[in-house]
Amino acid sequence: MRVTRESLLRIAKETAQERAYNDTDIVAAYLTGSLLNVDPMLGGTADIDIVFVHKNKPAQKREFVKLTPDFHLDISRREKSEFKSPRELRGDPWLGYEMYDPMLLFEREKFFDFVQASLRAGFEFEQPPLILLRCRTMLSHGRGIWTDITELDESSIGPKEIRKYMKSLFHAINTVAELSGPPIHERRLLLEFPARAAAAGKPEMTAAAFGLLGTHHVDMEKIKLWFSDWKSAFKLACEKPGVDIRIHSARLNYYEKAIKTMLEGETPFAALWPLLHTWTMSAEVLEGDHFKFWQNAVGELGLLGSGFTERVEGLDHFIDDIEITLDEVARENGLDESTGM
Repeated sequence: MRVTRESLLRIAKETAQERAYNDTDIVAAYLTGSLLNVDPMLGGTADIDIVFVHKNKPAQKREFVKLTPDFHLDISRREKSEFKSPRELRGDPWLGYEMYDPMLLFEREKFFDFVQASLRAGFEFEQPPLILLRCRTMLSHGRGIWTDITELDESSIGPKEIRKYMKSLFHAINTVAELSGPPIHERRLLLEFPARAAAAGKPEMTAAAFGLLGTHHVDMEKIKLWFSDWKSAFKLACEKPGVDIRIHSARLNYYEKAIKTMLEGETPFAALWPLLHTWTMSAEVLEGDHFKFWQNAVGELGLLGSGFTERVEGLDHFIDDIEITLDEVARENGLDESTGM
């Protein structure tokens, strides 16, 4: 089956219209994510990110629907009330960009134009004051998560704790990314970050971010050896109750082929983020050998015991450096360093 961006866009439109026809609670639907780009594929795979806006609070926030082994629908649902103050969306580091330039797929009432016009009013969205506001909001989330892991007992570090560490790092990395564009999603995080760090005038932050994940402790051959254990853990975790919704059978090729492509590309260590992130989510519901294989891997990355404490301290310095960078941007633009306004 030949799949193109155009055929995926057609599926998105047909899905939106069909779902809206059968559910009168749906106010609007729009497309976001990689399919908005000219080349959305990574490793020959892609997802179709559709957001449905509901009048009332939706019972299910997210859903994955398999189309083929390489393509799936990633459906998110939001309540209309989330958009009741469009001007405030300007300062939202995620929803602001989501609504800034998506593709409208369906509209039952005049919703989309009003929200987007308010968001774009005055051409201020991409100006330093609002950029800094979104960046500071993003970094504040990362700092808050970092605070939660500073007092952890080294002997009790497991998937939950490492997942929190990665979430804090994820927000910190995306703070730098948002200085020059929208946030980067998990699969492409370290693949696209070097260009974003360079655009922010901080190319040295690329090495710092990779180091905080533990890349200087392993080589490519080691990561390739982990691949089969990662895949087994992912497949087994898909069947376990309570696993994170992103560990879904429809997404196996989506991650697997992307990881393989990055391992063979110009930035091979970029593959470590999606591999370790999904492996850690899988490990939360696994035990026995499958858990031990994950534990051995994070141990080699220096993310257990005293290594975890050292990494948390390194993350503290990384966040500090980003805060200094935001202050520099504020000064260069004649803005208040504390508010960016």
